[in-house]
Amino acid sequence: MSSKLKHHAFTVVIESILRASFGDSAPEIFEKSELLGYLNHKTASATRGSKSRGSFANHFAMYVLIEDYLKGGFGPGGRKSGKYANSAGARFSDLFARQRELPFGQKLQNHALNARLNDEFRKFYPSIEIQPIVRDVAAQRYWIQEDLLKVELRSKTGKRKTINIASAVIEIIDAYVAAKREAFESFIESCSKMSAVDASDTSSVVEFVRSQLSPEIDARVFEIVSFAILKACYRNQVVYWGWSRAELREETLELFKTGRTNANDGGIDFVMRPLGRFFQVTETIDVRKYFLDIDKIQRFPLTFVVKSLDEPQTIRNGIEEQARIRYRIHSVVQSYMDATEEIINIPMLLQNLQLVIESGRISDVMEEIILQSKVEFNYSG
Repeated sequence: MSSKLKHHAFTVVIESILRASFGDSAPEIFEKSELLGYLNHKTASATRGSKSRGSFANHFAMYVLIEDYLKGGFGPGGRKSGKYANSAGARFSDLFARQRELPFGQKLQNHALNARLNDEFRKFYPSIEIQPIVRDVAAQRYWIQEDLLKVELRSKTGKRKTINIASAVIEIIDAYVAAKREAFESFIESCSKMSAVDASDTSSVVEFVRSQLSPEIDARVFEIVSFAILKACYRNQVVYWGWSRAELREETLELFKTGRTNANDGGIDFVMRPLGRFFQVTETIDVRKYFLDIDKIQRFPLTFVVKSLDEPQTIRNGIEEQARIRYRIHSVVQSYMDATEEIINIPMLLQNLQLVIESGRISDVMEEIILQSKVEFNYSG
């Protein structure tokens, strides 16, 4: 394999598929194809566990266009082979609908088809003028860049041979999705088992959840697990409120997730009722990120849930130090710090988990993790 290609566990699967399709020519094809090189990079998460980030959008944008190419008979041996340049192209509505039929694709948007696949491919191969997707914006028609599906080989005698990798690319993406699906189903099964653990033996539950809160875990998983723990923990807390002293009523604190992770939601990931507290989940201690979120909501107090083992006061001190360097003006710095209502770190989440276990609500946490994971990862099983 070319030294330009980074080898990871799923690379072996790609090599196996290529060998089955192209025999001894597989290593050379792998080395020469930019599209396969891109796929090799984008499938690195296949064996990193169920929740490592997988960019299904870019995979599926490529997939549906190549699938359309093959179904149209433009592939090797097809009735229209060699005539793709005269193709009318695929309609956006058909491609969009098809990608949403694929596993994990139910909530995908149009970004990958319209720009993101091409933009990311260009980052890996900036010197190549062609891009994977060709589109006519006015006509809403799309084509796969056929030149990227063809790899030219030269024999020892100098004879040239062109290999079309379209079917192999489909098979590689299918294998990647199957690997991610298997890992995800295993994760869901583990959560289900944890929810049924006897209250007298919860060490396995704590260890399982702790592994989902490690600093190395995917940001989406951290947000989901944090939400599940805090929601169950706050459910044990009661406040008394009303319009007058005579009308006070008892109400349990409720935490709501405002949307999908990494959404452009104005710095609000969770909202608490009835107190109206806002929560933002983050994995950075970059003061610009903190204050940008605070500015989005006009410096309304925010509680930050931080993917860090550092003490909350250490994190707060670090934020304030960065703020003083950046802004200089004490009143400005103080206004931002006043808006940092609370900082919740990983150890605090684990402490809250212990409180949930003691209250007999661990099944609530696991069921919430399952529910939110299925939503986040577009899983309907």
